[in-house]
Amino acid sequence: MADSTTDQAVFDDNTPKQEETPDQPPARREPKFQFFRYERPEVTAPKGIMKLAQTDLVKGAVQVVRQGGENNLHSHAGADTFWMVLKGRARYYSGADEVMGEFGPYEGMVTPRGMAYWFESADPNEDLELLQVAAYEKGVKDIRTNHLPRSDTNRSKSQRFSGRIK
Repeated sequence: MADSTTDQAVFDDNTPKQEETPDQPPARREPKFQFFRYERPEVTAPKGIMKLAQTDLVKGAVQVVRQGGENNLHSHAGADTFWMVLKGRARYYSGADEVMGEFGPYEGMVTPRGMAYWFESADPNEDLELLQVAAYEKGVKDIRTNHLPRSDTNRSKSQRFSGRIK
């Protein structure tokens, strides 16, 4: 049985986005340019995520996936995500063990909203660095549905970093 958790998106000032309802328009924020720099962080956990920038429509991040840092089979209701390998090798699955593809540097794929997938580092000798660009569907809450249980490592052992330049 799939379980659903909400990964609520936020504006660049860390205030949550408001749901749009017929009698209440969405919150309006003054658009701001955002600047970032990616330098590989010192990741000691199985996974590290460096958030680069985010608006109400798009989010950019780099995930550093070490051995044991794979995620679980899941889907997103309101986000299409572009993935590109920067370093290492990524292996993507569309089911528990159905390989969709294996990608090296400057290769990748797009995961459309609603499609279940998971990925892992495919090279035991090199950590995986993945550029992640997620585009959110306007008016649709991005609910993550877990089609297989998340491991304890996957759920709570990711390190978070920021690449934002103030």
